[in-house]
Amino acid sequence: MPKVNWPKRAVVTAGMPYGNKSLHFGHVGGVFVPADCFARFLKDRIGPENVRFVSGTDCFGSPIDEGYRKLKEAGKFDGTIEEYVQKNHDDQVATLKKYDIELSIFEGSGIGLCGEVHQQLTNEVLEALYANGWLKSIDSKQFYDPEAKMFLNGRQVVGRCPVAGCKSEQAYADECSLGHSYAPQDLIAPKSSVTGVVPEMRTVKNWYFDLPAYRKFLQSQVDLMRKDENVRDVVSNDIAEFLAAPVIFVKNECFDDYKKLEGKMPKHKYTAAEGNKQSFTIEFETIDDRDLAREVLAESGIRFRTGKTLVPFRLTGNAAWGVKAPNLDGDTKDLTVWCWPESLWAPISFTMAANEKMNSDLDWKDFWASEDATVYQFIGQDNIYFYGVAQPALFDAFQNLRDGKIAKNKFEGLRQTTLVANHHVLFGNTKASSSGAVKPPSADELLEYYTSDQLRAHWLALGLAQKSVSFSPKPFEADEAKRNDPRVADPVLKEGTLLTNVFNRFARSCFYTAQKFRNCEVKLTPVDEEIRNVVIQTAEKYEMLMHKTELYSVMQLMDEYIRFANKYWSDNAGKIEDNDDAFLDNLLSNSFYMLYAAALMMHPIVPKGCEKIAECMNIETLEFFNWEIFYNIDKEMFNGQTFKVQELPPRFDFFRKHESQFK
Repeated sequence: MPKVNWPKRAVVTAGMPYGNKSLHFGHVGGVFVPADCFARFLKDRIGPENVRFVSGTDCFGSPIDEGYRKLKEAGKFDGTIEEYVQKNHDDQVATLKKYDIELSIFEGSGIGLCGEVHQQLTNEVLEALYANGWLKSIDSKQFYDPEAKMFLNGRQVVGRCPVAGCKSEQAYADECSLGHSYAPQDLIAPKSSVTGVVPEMRTVKNWYFDLPAYRKFLQSQVDLMRKDENVRDVVSNDIAEFLAAPVIFVKNECFDDYKKLEGKMPKHKYTAAEGNKQSFTIEFETIDDRDLAREVLAESGIRFRTGKTLVPFRLTGNAAWGVKAPNLDGDTKDLTVWCWPESLWAPISFTMAANEKMNSDLDWKDFWASEDATVYQFIGQDNIYFYGVAQPALFDAFQNLRDGKIAKNKFEGLRQTTLVANHHVLFGNTKASSSGAVKPPSADELLEYYTSDQLRAHWLALGLAQKSVSFSPKPFEADEAKRNDPRVADPVLKEGTLLTNVFNRFARSCFYTAQKFRNCEVKLTPVDEEIRNVVIQTAEKYEMLMHKTELYSVMQLMDEYIRFANKYWSDNAGKIEDNDDAFLDNLLSNSFYMLYAAALMMHPIVPKGCEKIAECMNIETLEFFNWEIFYNIDKEMFNGQTFKVQELPPRFDFFRKHESQFK
């Protein structure tokens, strides 16, 4: 099996939950647990000092404005918006701790040291983009609520998505719930969520990044991704959808009206509707040409929809609650940065803050701008547009002038990141979203019925890398008869049974046998070649699967391995009293070797129980969970040395069932 080449240093990110709510299971199970698992593995593999696992609360954006406004109006919150965000942040921190999510830093884009660093970095980012020639000051249309006498941002406007083929009924000012981006004036049937009135369109000046200029660059990135077996197809396929030429779809019955206006529109290509399709297509060379044509059609009252394509990426807005934008040209003061762009460089801010808090000698560039380092960003499928389209273009624009020359600034050498995108975690058959019609259980509510180990193992086994998967915890089953029927199995406990029964039984059998026959002293004799081959082959396959971030395959592999180890024990434990001391020494040596390997490989998945095993084997954590030591330990320790394990009380559990499961 080929050797895996790991980077010397790594950053792992887990997105940024909005500061308007506590965490539901989709946040934790879909992103944080997979990211934590991978980050823990990297710490064990390349050393904890070389890994930064960063995230934080997204403190700004219209969801927070709206959540705060609604609670204030309902009399359910009496503090400032800063206090509102801080409260939700504190709740998020508490939840992540309950699930054993171990971050290098978790503050926020406006909280603590991270907030201070992020404001400074945001200034430098916009100044670099402006100096490099990638920003345009555009007078654009923005929604205005005449009754509330205020401009509306993001989720303060709700309508239907204008992108052809999209069925989202939750579309906001310039993006829908399925991740499509569009011009605000294209939103269908807009309504103000503040007052319920139909908003007006008023002109405002903002800074936009010239994303359409990066079509060829992004296509080259997609081509590279498709050659890399470690990049999930959902990433390259979703990015490619946005690289299509600018098009407009017009209903077939409007063909005669279109022909009358054809000469008034910029040069374009007409394509008749194929098969049973109800619309024909007109394709343009540039986004500006498409927008001119859109105005011509709109003025004549012709209904149309647009297709996915690259549009100028808005960087600023006029919301009061946001990261402050620098006055780049002396004429654009009092702007704030739209929360999505600044969240794309927030992980760099968090890495800077983490290094400072850790008193590290390493610089942020040692992680983000070094050939020896890799940044792994765990995201949900909905966010591929931002991380897979906007971010790569922005990262290139930070460090390159419009004419192609390299800019001499702090961003020189900034590298592209590796995206690890998961499909949706479904609640039953519905997408898990706290803003959806079906409210999923909160992450905290689940812990009233399951242990964090059981949930971590189950979520990692779901196979979200391949498709959207249903999460169906039995205590939340809508059908009361099924919920209360003891004959109906709980699917969430499938992987938990591996922990609480098989792994737990194997681990304590090793300790209890050493305790009974050897007074807790184990003589480590050479491991059988057959056992060593199984362990090493499993470990090498495990590394390959981790390199591909196929965490569901890792779970399948560990299920097979732990059951193999337990069967080996079961097949031989009954022979102990009928054989000599050499037999027992060999059995204990083989078994503790397999137990050590199992704990090492399961450590990223269920850390606390595996750390208990290390503690009971009297081995320091940093020494125990170290892959370099592991690959040589059978030769260095299993040569007649004796080591003493801790004495366990009766019925000791390394992995426990939840109290509710004993009823």
